[in-house]
Amino acid sequence: MICPHCRKELPSIECPSCLARIAEESAYCSFCGAKVPESARSGDEQDPFEDRILCSDGTCIGVIGPDGRCKECGKPYQPEA
Repeated sequence: MICPHCRKELPSIECPSCLARIAEESAYCSFCGAKVPESARSGDEQDPFEDRILCSDGTCIGVIGPDGRCKECGKPYQPEA
């Protein structure tokens, strides 16, 4: 699927009913209206929550981004010694 706004390729799956390409997390097919089972939506992909690194600041609820800083408060990650 191509994003109509930025023209980038979006993650997609095949509708189990009509075989059209639909957005990866769709609960229903945007072409035929069929319900997409949860197993088809999630596939064998790893849960992104398992790989997240929480902010080392004891009071922040953010997660560490790819730049090594918290996405919420901006502090750099400080691993426990």
